[in-house]
Amino acid sequence: MARIVLVEDDLTFSRIVKTFLEKNGFTVQTSTKVKEAQTILGNEKFDLLIADFRLPDGTGMELLQWAKGKFPQLQVILITNYSDIRIAIKAMKLGAFEYITKPINPDELLATVRESLAQKVQVQPSPSDQSSEKIEYIKSTSPSPYVIGDSLEAQKLEKHIQLVAPTDLSVLVLGETGTGKELISKRIHELSGRKNGPFIAIDCGALPKELAGSELFGHVKGAFTGALDNKTGHFESASGGTIFLDEVGNLSYDVQIQLLRAIQERKIRKIGGNKEIEIDVRIIAATNENLLSQAGDGIFREDLYHRLNEFTLHATPLRNRKADLEQFVKGFLAESNQRLSKSVQGLQTDVWEVFYHYDWPGNLRELRNIIKRAVLLSQGNLIETDALPAELVNFQSHESPFQVPADYHSPLPARGNSFSAGDYKSQFQEQEKELIQKVLQDTRFNKSKTAKILKMDRKTLYSKMEKYGLE
Repeated sequence: MARIVLVEDDLTFSRIVKTFLEKNGFTVQTSTKVKEAQTILGNEKFDLLIADFRLPDGTGMELLQWAKGKFPQLQVILITNYSDIRIAIKAMKLGAFEYITKPINPDELLATVRESLAQKVQVQPSPSDQSSEKIEYIKSTSPSPYVIGDSLEAQKLEKHIQLVAPTDLSVLVLGETGTGKELISKRIHELSGRKNGPFIAIDCGALPKELAGSELFGHVKGAFTGALDNKTGHFESASGGTIFLDEVGNLSYDVQIQLLRAIQERKIRKIGGNKEIEIDVRIIAATNENLLSQAGDGIFREDLYHRLNEFTLHATPLRNRKADLEQFVKGFLAESNQRLSKSVQGLQTDVWEVFYHYDWPGNLRELRNIIKRAVLLSQGNLIETDALPAELVNFQSHESPFQVPADYHSPLPARGNSFSAGDYKSQFQEQEKELIQKVLQDTRFNKSKTAKILKMDRKTLYSKMEKYGLE
């Protein structure tokens, strides 16, 4: 019987969740504060931690970081308000299994709990030292298979990937959280000469600072308190393949020095060891931070930045590649149907309108979670708006449904100049023509996608295309 710690300061809500989970066969111990939960976790063994983000003496994020440092095999689910969506996504980068938003749907909670507990931890002997142990999570950090996309931004990215993949250049992938930087890195690996070697992804933000050097480069027995066996680091394990350093800006200055030496000399030295070990790995790093700015502030080494940045790729935010939204939704629907044993076929028209209108601050990771939740709640073949979070449906974008080009200048005249209604109409029509043409190019003249992005029906789009000679 799985054992769960529930940390929630709303006593009524906590009692409801506890009763519900116990009725479904789980043992649940409750807490209202971070420190109290730490004491409970330290005294007994648990399988899952469910924590509210906002707590009286701290946050669920702080508890997550502490728990993952002390008990790496413990699964963590974070409870948030929808307004905390960016924080929740960051929590997943720090090792949370999932986040769920209030108000909580019981079926969603139960499915998430069961799914998290199904993700077991394997302990395997290290290939180079049978006496040591290597812990590996059986958890996919990829939101979906890589989607090339039809938008101009996506096509440009794929072209650059095709160019850099066959080389051994170090690549720096830049982009917001949740934009698929790991997927881009896997794509590079799969198109490279190292595709038959290992691809090892490391979330530098989730590495305990005092153990980061050991995790990356390994250690010898007795190197420090708790080093009971020799340990093979990720760099040695990735030999012949690719190592992906996500959120590389989170590495401490000391570890940055070790990483720089590994890149320059293609050799590593285990913590506490004297022997140099040659490595043959390709390094791909990713960040949502401005590393050059951090270098100027003395936080990140500038020489390391230039070593990592032999070639740069930019992961485009989902709000800027809505021409690819249908492909992503299709992939996430298939994934969710398989995981939840459902057969949802698609989205209602009004759901598509919500999706195209929304800004997606959490990018692909947020879209994936929304789709999974909606598939779980849907009773029919199509997802309807009542399966979406209310905040998503009621979202008010500050932008026009038309994406105004960055180089567009307002047609309004300088004060004192005459400007007739006819002039204004002419300027508006010219602007509308340019916008429609731009979206058509982004979607490679896919009329259905263009109509959805511009929030008009296809008949209206065809009429305007004929009017402006855009056939």
